[in-house]
Amino acid sequence: MRTTPKSMRMHIGLFGRRNVGKSSLMNALLGFPKSIVSDVAGTTTDPVEKAMEFPPLGPVVFVDTAGIDDVGALGALRVKMSREVLERMDVAVVICDEAGIGPFERGLIAELQAHKTPILCVFNKCDRGEPSLEDARALLGETGEAVRISVKTGRNLDAVRESLIRIAPEDRFAEPPMVSDLVPAGGSVVLVVPIDLGAPKGRLILPQVQAIREILDADASCTVVKERELIGALANARTPPSLVICDSQIVLKAAADTPPDIPLTTFSILMARLKADLVRLAEGAAVLHRLKPGDHLLVAEACTHDVICDDIGRVKIPRWLRQFAGGDLRIDFSGGKHFPEDLAKYKLIIQCGACMVTRKHMLSWLYRAERQGVPMTNYGVAISVVQGVLERSLEPFPEAYRAYEAALRMEPEEA
Repeated sequence: MRTTPKSMRMHIGLFGRRNVGKSSLMNALLGFPKSIVSDVAGTTTDPVEKAMEFPPLGPVVFVDTAGIDDVGALGALRVKMSREVLERMDVAVVICDEAGIGPFERGLIAELQAHKTPILCVFNKCDRGEPSLEDARALLGETGEAVRISVKTGRNLDAVRESLIRIAPEDRFAEPPMVSDLVPAGGSVVLVVPIDLGAPKGRLILPQVQAIREILDADASCTVVKERELIGALANARTPPSLVICDSQIVLKAAADTPPDIPLTTFSILMARLKADLVRLAEGAAVLHRLKPGDHLLVAEACTHDVICDDIGRVKIPRWLRQFAGGDLRIDFSGGKHFPEDLAKYKLIIQCGACMVTRKHMLSWLYRAERQGVPMTNYGVAISVVQGVLERSLEPFPEAYRAYEAALRMEPEEA
């Protein structure tokens, strides 16, 4: 669990006004000082993240944020960053002091309820006063719980842990499968893994490692080859594999080398299924057939890295898209956890596999795009479209392919 990637951990955000004890509570839950604590309002500026084990929830990430009542030009930027964090949390802890719930807290709770985020309302500093829990419980309804604590005296801190366990989303206890449901026990999978220049020397990239682990957990076996060895691996197999998974960049070659009776897909498509909603991302991919020179697109990466020669997101995909559209396109790029707020100018958003962010984080971006009427797809789906092999790479997911075909039949105005 200590090496569980942050993207696979439940994210718990701490929100509230300045000086209500957000950082003190985080330090108390961690058992050591991670966030700076001071009587000076506004001590926390950027969000502070700390991964830890939190039995029985397992691996989690606590995120301490700046006060939502911060003031001034710099304070407004801090508040903006806190609200960006808010929409991607799996669970939110709204912290009040002995004064109880005020307008800021009510606004926060309303925002979180709109995102369907479970909420724990914590009344800190109850050594100074004890506001009624009934008002908070009435406001929260079925969306959360409320407790009184004092970080200073240590009173009732166990209640925070107990409430977090109760309100944690059920699906955090059982991650959705990436590949394990596609291969029977005793079956086999061939992974086609080209050497990725962006991966550290001596390592595979995260989706490949995750796939290997899931296949083994499913009591199946896997063979890992580079693209040149795929034909030989299939020819030498005693029985045909249950599935071939390839890197999206070589999907055209892998599809040609894999017999049609063996299902095939890509790592990025599997990540779209794991981290977001493959059906909706397949629908969004239909827009690729309506691209015209001059259209405005966004290529969104969920991590930050130096651009390398023939970078998949910054070089290869834009080149393929321009060839597919028959002319130049205006393409913007975003990186890391800061997704643009105003998306209305884009005809399509193409998102990476999102191996570095949580499922809720990715879904929050997908919802934001839908609210603004902007279709969205992902790298793997888009590459399969422009390479002409989407029907093949979505064969294991017929519902997603049907959604793509239905979107293709829609008139441009409807789409």
